[in-house]
This record gives sequence, structure tokens and C-alpha cells, in this order.
Amino acid sequence: MSSLKYWVWLSSVKGIGAVTAKSLLDRFETPEAVFRAGPADYMDLRGISPAVAGQLADKNLDAAGKVLAACMELGFRAITLRDAEYPDRLANIYDPPLILYVRGKMPAIDEEAVVAIVGTRNCTPYGIKAADKTAYRLARIGVIVATGLARGVDSAAARGALRGNGRVVGVIGSGLDVVYPPENRALFDDVAAKGAILSEYPPGTTALPAHFPARNRILSGISLGVAVIEAPKKSGALITAARALEQGRDVFSLPGNVDARSCEGSNALLREGAIPFLSAEDIISEYADLYPVEVSEKKEIDNGPAVDYIDFDKILGALGGDAKTVAETIGAETLQIDEIIVRSGLTAQQVLTAVTMLEINGYTERGNGNYLSLKNPE
Repeated sequence: MSSLKYWVWLSSVKGIGAVTAKSLLDRFETPEAVFRAGPADYMDLRGISPAVAGQLADKNLDAAGKVLAACMELGFRAITLRDAEYPDRLANIYDPPLILYVRGKMPAIDEEAVVAIVGTRNCTPYGIKAADKTAYRLARIGVIVATGLARGVDSAAARGALRGNGRVVGVIGSGLDVVYPPENRALFDDVAAKGAILSEYPPGTTALPAHFPARNRILSGISLGVAVIEAPKKSGALITAARALEQGRDVFSLPGNVDARSCEGSNALLREGAIPFLSAEDIISEYADLYPVEVSEKKEIDNGPAVDYIDFDKILGALGGDAKTVAETIGAETLQIDEIIVRSGLTAQQVLTAVTMLEINGYTERGNGNYLSLKNPE
């Protein structure tokens, strides 16, 4: 714990990014040695401006102590770049984070097949369905699914993997105690119970836009490959794909509707050489030589009941008013009533009335814990 505070201090110095921090460690060997060095020592290094040297001259460890106290209180752990538990797969990228804050149980990343599933927040039912099914099948075979736990494709992938009784690693752009989006609180709890949630940001850090591109390098860095499902031209998923290529990872892309804006970026990846995939098996086949036991021995597990095709257009076309809004909100996901209320913007009474109508007419089915999903009426 005594040395950990210096890692927290160095990772929080303003103006110090992951690359500069790594250069400081290469020069001084330990964060404590960086802490004890003087301004003249810092100025010898390339990339250290007088302003940054001034920030390094602040030797107050109070903030670092508060971060570690918060981690202890909340049950989070901090893994440093030099710890044995820190994944080599991530440590060997150009700009690894100095610290990973962990909620849940950190898998042995370097010994596992990990595949990231990414895509747009504003996805279509097709994207939700594809993310859920791909993650489900990957999880059933034993692959760890990595996701950013954002709305849309990320959430669908996490739920699909959990439904397949698999492990999920969520990588977020805020402190581990900050749930973003807020309606995903139950999903965060489920992911932490079966896998882990990672962040390079200390507890209490809000989800700022600049954090998400930085988050993406970790998402691709812990993975063997990144599967893109529905990404428009300007998308965080494309940033993740770009970082994956820089890191020597595979990039997969699911073919989408050529007329849909939500698929313009993911379809462009195919034109640029991404590996096309139509199923989880297309992804797994790329790693059969690396992980032959997982693929060959667990593949038959997925021969369970098939997921029924749901005709979303037919369902939505038959509905109107609040019932249609609720059905559109559920889409291909499985949601609790509280989540539907938050996402739909309707009042609790409106949602409850609409859900009752949908159930009476056979458009929804209810699972354990008041989870609802759409189904084709009989």
C-alpha cells in the first residue's frame, strides 16, 4: 500500500499522459523515485515542459491517499503496470495505463480468448439482435466478451454474454463508482458479479467525452480482436477499431444494410480489409490454433435451443401510442420495468399500462426479476 500511493500520484499528475508516464518510469524506474526527483531531473527528459515539471514538483500525497481509501471502502482494487496480475497483452501496447482500477474478479487475460464487441449507441434492432446473439455464442464456447458497457451494442453484448453464462470484462470511461449510463446499474452489478469492470480513472471521476477514446485503447488492448457491429462514419467503435489495428489486433466487421447510416462505418471497414463475420464461429475460427481446447471441446455447448426470430417491423406496425414506444424501447433486449421507464421517457403509469396491454396481446414475455422481452404473438 505504501508504494501504491506513488502510482496513484503519478497517474493523476496533470499534463502527464500514459506515454510520458512510461518515459518517466523508464528513466527513474519507480513512481517513488519520480516523486523524489527534483525539477532539474525532470527537465532532462524530452516531452517534459516547465509547466509539467511544475506539476511534478507538487509532492502532496493527500489526494492519492483519499483515492486508496475510497477503493478500500468501495471494495475496488488497484493493479499497477508492474504487478504480475496486470495483463501483458495490455502492458505491451504503446500507451498502457499506469493503473487499472478493478471491480469484480480480474480474469487471467493473457491465458484467455478475449474478444471485444463494439458498436453505436444508436443502433437498430438488427444491431441489438446481432450483438446479443454473437456475445451469447462466444460466451457459450468460453470466450470472454469485452465491452464498453455503453448504451446500444455494448449493453446488448454484455447481456448476451451473461445470458450465455459467460464472463464479461467491462471497460469504462469513469470511476468504477460512477454508473454511466445510469440505467445500466443492474447490468454493471451483473457484470462485476460474473467478471470484472476496469477503469484507469479513480473513484469519483465523472464520465467525460475525452475519456472514451482513451478507454477504447484498453478495450482493444486486452482483446485478441475487436468485432464491430453497426458503426456510423463518426463512431467511437471506429476509434476502437483503429486502435486495435495499431496494436496488432484483428478487426472483424458485421455486414450491414448498405443504405443505413448506422452501418456506413462498419461497412467501410470491410472495404478496407476488416475480417467479415456472420456468426461467432467466424470469429472463433481465427483463434482455433491458439485456443484449440476451448474451441473444440466447448463448441457443442451451443447446440441448445435456438433463439426465435422476432419480426420487429410486424410488431411495431401493429402497435401505436405508448405501447409502440415501449416495444421500440425494449427492441431485441431484455429489460426491467425501471429501465424501460428511464429509456422511454414515459411515466411509470404509462409504461405499466402499455406493458399490461402488450402482455395481454402476446407481444411480450416476462422472465425472472421482472425482465421483459418482445416475442411474436401466437
